[in-house]
Amino acid sequence: MSGFDLVFAAFGLLLGLAISEVLGGFSRALKLKRGAKAVRIGWLTPLLGLFVLLDLTSFWLTAYEARAQMDANYLTLTAVLALVGVYYLAATLIFPDEPEDWPDFDQWYDRHKRLVIGGVLCANIGNIVGQVALEIYRPSTGPALSADADYWMSLALLGLFGALIALLFVRHRWVNGALLVALIAILLVGSVYMDQQP
Repeated sequence: MSGFDLVFAAFGLLLGLAISEVLGGFSRALKLKRGAKAVRIGWLTPLLGLFVLLDLTSFWLTAYEARAQMDANYLTLTAVLALVGVYYLAATLIFPDEPEDWPDFDQWYDRHKRLVIGGVLCANIGNIVGQVALEIYRPSTGPALSADADYWMSLALLGLFGALIALLFVRHRWVNGALLVALIAILLVGSVYMDQQP
């Protein structure tokens, strides 16, 4: 087992638990929606869940791309625990544990969105800080991004962080929905674009 295998096993376990939390929330909501008790799920909570799933997937890819730069040591494992631990805690707050107690999921979203979005924002900032630290400590030997790809990547990150920060403050539900759709689009378009790069 290589050093990266050890780090990635911890990373994958924690990310897997976070993804399981989100998917479990979707499952509970679907079961309740089809049950006897009337529940309004709305769009905000499912959109937030979808965004978090996509962002967690990008975390997984980022870790894999940095495999040659990571060491298996206590500092790396602690950083992984902190980074993905924050994400796991945020993921547990997307859907209610007892969905039958929340007849309108939009009310749940209104009450918990700042904790979820704040956790996602902190995890993404931590991810970027970690990437910069790895690049300083052990520069990547792979091909560098083209100037065009670097420009679009920077623009996507600005859009991502701008939308996350805006979500912390906006109150109107339709604006929240539009920002979540924009975040999902940024992740999907950005990932497809980056996959096309050499």
